[in-house]
Amino acid sequence: MGPRLVVDYCLAKRAVLAGLRSGHLSRDDACDAHPYLLRAARYHGEPTERRCPVCRKRQLTHVTYVYGDELGRYAGRVKVTAELADMAQEYGEFRVFVVEVCQGCAWNHLTVSYVLGHGDEPRSQRG
Repeated sequence: MGPRLVVDYCLAKRAVLAGLRSGHLSRDDACDAHPYLLRAARYHGEPTERRCPVCRKRQLTHVTYVYGDELGRYAGRVKVTAELADMAQEYGEFRVFVVEVCQGCAWNHLTVSYVLGHGDEPRSQRG
């Protein structure tokens, strides 16, 4: 089963970038990635071909987090895209969040979230 309940945050991103260009938002406010997010991007992120929309110097990195009741100790962990297909077959439902990060200027923005999983109830809840 593929992604469902997809939420694309491109309009929110456009609003932030417009605020930067107009001067209503400072670069410090927009480029405020937490050190843990920057570290996750460096060691576990997936490079993209897209340049940072703020500094335009570096390629963006995607950091993918997974959350869900069924995931237990794996909830909130960073996963690479290749791991998601196996997880979708193993778990009934979990939400995926993809954050784009610039390791140069610390720009970060949630780009998309969606639900994956096979859709069945967890084994512990089956009759």
